[in-house]
Amino acid sequence: MGDNFTVALCQMKVVEDKAQNIEHALSMIIEAASQSDLVILPEMWNCPYQTTLFPEYAEEKEKSPTLNAISGAAKREDVYIVAGSIPEKHEGKIYNSSFIFNPQGEIMDVHRKVHLFDIDVPGKISFKESETLTAGNQITVVDTPLCRIGICICYDIRFSELLRLMALEGAQIIIVPGAFNMTTGPAHWKPLIQVRAVDNQVFMAAISPARDYDASYVAYGHSMVADPWGSILKEAGTGEEIIYAPIDLDIIPKIRQELPILKNRRTDLYQIIGKE
Repeated sequence: MGDNFTVALCQMKVVEDKAQNIEHALSMIIEAASQSDLVILPEMWNCPYQTTLFPEYAEEKEKSPTLNAISGAAKREDVYIVAGSIPEKHEGKIYNSSFIFNPQGEIMDVHRKVHLFDIDVPGKISFKESETLTAGNQITVVDTPLCRIGICICYDIRFSELLRLMALEGAQIIIVPGAFNMTTGPAHWKPLIQVRAVDNQVFMAAISPARDYDASYVAYGHSMVADPWGSILKEAGTGEEIIYAPIDLDIIPKIRQELPILKNRRTDLYQIIGKE
């Protein structure tokens, strides 16, 4: 495989029936795996994005039908999967959690959303994840034979410090399952993806649910992949689709040599300190 691989972003429609969501995700994974090495699902893909429903849909890792299904798919299709995110019940709390699987169907790591989406834009949108969710406290970078993968979830992308720490820990691609809405999406989704790619000189792969105007929370869509120069390699529309993008890791050191942002940081004046 060398320094090249292909990612597939499954922009799927999410419904209220968990079993239907799982079956639909599996069908998209089967299709995507035939043309890619890494398959990515969106944020909260097995349940509606609605705070009051997260406790009802939450599953424990050790006995999760959702994660068991993804584990089986990763093994059958011989593919890496970043399973978007699901509501996870853990030690009496509920998290917005993203699990990454290897082709043996094993969980390699989990990222629990660090920054909870609590916003209020008068007359447009009000949402408060902290009503039912607990914030994670881990910077997640996973070593795989493909590359080093950073994972954050939706609102996390707005916090440059978190993604910078991922880059400093060697992440070459940062994956962002996210469900920006029809207020924040048109304004900020694409610019944030591009600027985080440029700031950290990494690939960015951000995956949204498909847009559904009948849902209580309408996702923006437009899943996309950006390269370390900020160029958009592939962008989805608003409906259901799978997009594929080639990842050429060789351009990372090339860009970092030509534009040495990380090297030129003034760490004598400032530094970002990660959790020990």
